[in-house]
Amino acid sequence: MQTAVKIAFGVLIGFVAWFVVASVGNLVIRWTVAGYTEVEAAMTFTLPMMLARLGLGAVSSVAAGLACAACVRSVRTTSVRFLAGALVVFFVPVHYAIWSHFPVWYHVVFLVSLAPLVMLGARLAGPVRA
Repeated sequence: MQTAVKIAFGVLIGFVAWFVVASVGNLVIRWTVAGYTEVEAAMTFTLPMMLARLGLGAVSSVAAGLACAACVRSVRTTSVRFLAGALVVFFVPVHYAIWSHFPVWYHVVFLVSLAPLVMLGARLAGPVRA
């Protein structure tokens, strides 16, 4: 497989992993956090709800980095870096659109933690083996 194709594949796998983990985790939050479902559409979350969402974002980011690194070991550093950047680029406009629904610290924590958590997930994949 060509290097560029491998990198793109790793980024795609990372994105898919991020959204699968986030979707499943959001269902868990809906089932376990009292009142979450009732306020979700209006995005009038309490502090514990926002912390649960940030925790889920963190887990999703680590899973994305891990999945990306595990599936494209030969180009994993480049692929993981592209994934980290792509997730930030993807989520900046999302957070701009929901800016008024959350305090500034929420957006800062989410956006600033994305890339480092993706990199952490990649490190969890273990050393690159030839």
